[in-house]
Amino acid sequence: MTAAPTIELRSFTELEAVRGDLLDVYAEVRAPLLHLANYAISSFGERLDRHGAEDGFQAVLAYEEDHPVGYVYGNRIRKGDRYWRRMTPPPCEKYTAYSAVALKEIGVRPARRGTGMARRVHDAFLSCRDEHYVTLMVNEAAGDGKVHALYRAWGYEDLGHSQPSPASPRLTVMIRPMA
Repeated sequence: MTAAPTIELRSFTELEAVRGDLLDVYAEVRAPLLHLANYAISSFGERLDRHGAEDGFQAVLAYEEDHPVGYVYGNRIRKGDRYWRRMTPPPCEKYTAYSAVALKEIGVRPARRGTGMARRVHDAFLSCRDEHYVTLMVNEAAGDGKVHALYRAWGYEDLGHSQPSPASPRLTVMIRPMA
């Protein structure tokens, strides 16, 4: 009988320590979309560098024998942040009165999907946070709607829509309390 692989979750607050691993996993996770401008590795790298320099940046990566197999990263957002300003309809004061954490990306290599890995990195990421709410954006078409449904099952609710850049698809903004 073969033992299940050991997965180690590691948390980082400095982008440089983990940038290469994030790019590596992203390239495989988004491989079918890399030909689209918004999903190109160069576009992701630019977003990653911007997010990594923002307040409260954190990444959690899952490693199997020192090989990265999944990740999540995000940062703190406050009232007036461009994250909120791009949203329609504008969020109510209930969500912006206190800082929130914006989960910017989550990805799991295809070979590790369906194993609970996404939930593990998600929950590990949130376990270190002290914000009141967590928010994320999802393309409702991703996985033929399965990704959106998964986030709903994790307790997220639709809040509005955003199109972060001209090359980005229209995304659904979702939110849930941290507790």
